[in-house]
Amino acid sequence: MALEQIQSEIQTWATELGFDGLGVARIETQNALKFLDAWLAQGRHGEMTYMARHRELRANPSQWIPGALSVISVRMDYLPMSLEDAMDRLGEGERPAISVYALGRDYHKLMRHRLQKLATRMEAVIGPFGYRVFSDSAPLFEKSFAEDAGLGWIGKHTNLIDRKRGSFFFLGEIVTDLPLKEDAPVSAHCGSCSACISACPTAAIVAPYQLDARRCISYLTIELKGTIPIEFRKPMGNRIYGCDDCQLVCPWNRYAQITRETDFLPRQALDGVSLVELFRWSEEAFNRKLEGSAIRRIGYESWLRNLAIGLGNAPPSAEIHAALRSRSDDPSIVVREHVAWALAEQVRSAKELGNADE
Repeated sequence: MALEQIQSEIQTWATELGFDGLGVARIETQNALKFLDAWLAQGRHGEMTYMARHRELRANPSQWIPGALSVISVRMDYLPMSLEDAMDRLGEGERPAISVYALGRDYHKLMRHRLQKLATRMEAVIGPFGYRVFSDSAPLFEKSFAEDAGLGWIGKHTNLIDRKRGSFFFLGEIVTDLPLKEDAPVSAHCGSCSACISACPTAAIVAPYQLDARRCISYLTIELKGTIPIEFRKPMGNRIYGCDDCQLVCPWNRYAQITRETDFLPRQALDGVSLVELFRWSEEAFNRKLEGSAIRRIGYESWLRNLAIGLGNAPPSAEIHAALRSRSDDPSIVVREHVAWALAEQVRSAKELGNADE
């Protein structure tokens, strides 16, 4: 079978395996290095020191596959609910807002497993070839390769956007030595829109296409260990793991599709459980109930830290006050400090509410 015909078949196989888009890019994406270097020089990566490692490898993954020529880039939709339902959770102070990508099963293994199936199917037709599959599992400019492969453009919020599918999708790659035909990149269509910049609760999008991770709620609740700066705690609201605000307001996400992958649907009632109930989980319950979830990666201490901030921002109640008091002597100094802040916020809010009633 001719390679061009095989490439057409790959598209079909990818759809059958649950992928919602596929494109092919060249093996190098050098423009991304300029953005990375400037970002690192400004210190906007915060404590993510790993971003400074493997610089050249991120732009040219041929070191993994000798003679690599192409990057097959795929995307898979993960939106588990309507945009309206996702937006409504931000106003529900007693319930958590968890980034919708993390409500279901951790995507890393699922994506790599499907990519391996795709590569195996390709081998069955064309014989052995050099390749390696990735899904946020190695230093690789995933968004840049996806952009080069025509899967969308990188928007002002620094996420990849597709005109017909929005931005709620995961990315994965097969780096291969096959000389596949490259797809053409698409043009950008953010125009004069600045909705994502205005919507960011912590002003992390400091300019179009520029994100200061140190201010980003996703960074603060997931990547950052230890104390969350006080200036960001009130703006966090009930966002205890990640943040979707910049995507929720993006006009292109009116075309976002609900995922057809059942593994990405909410588990453990995380889309409806209360902050108090989650705060009561023991470490054993945390590890057991979140097995197979991306959330478990942050660890129990950060989980309690984030929840304490959510409870501090919630409408004052005796139940919340009691829950916080129950952990005021937690073994973790980080948890204790955030619980103390939350208790003070609950008292302050209660006084303000009492004055308002008068």
